[in-house]
Amino acid sequence: MANNNSNNNNGKMSREEAGRLGGEATSKNHDKEFYQEIGQKGGESTADSHGKEFYQEIGQKGGQATSDSHDKEFYQEIGSEGGKARSDSDGMSREEAGRKGGQARSKNND
Repeated sequence: MANNNSNNNNGKMSREEAGRLGGEATSKNHDKEFYQEIGQKGGESTADSHGKEFYQEIGQKGGQATSDSHDKEFYQEIGSEGGKARSDSDGMSREEAGRKGGQARSKNND
């Protein structure tokens, strides 16, 4: 692997180093809200220029990558955490959530 320090580039900074330094300078000059705003703008721009298929494809790729790198226990743990968070957030019982889910699914299948 090539070493891109200034000694190997005739005194010039590598792209990687310039990017790192620029990122550090930006993070010193901007707060969390700045990053949230540019992230939102980027998301909106992406949504404007890509269709449903784009999101399906990247979602499928991400799901496959997660599946390839995690085991059954991972999914059990995140499912348990999600269930706990859900029960803590709105006080809805499992029975009520199941009934509502069944009704919604029934309506979608009609």
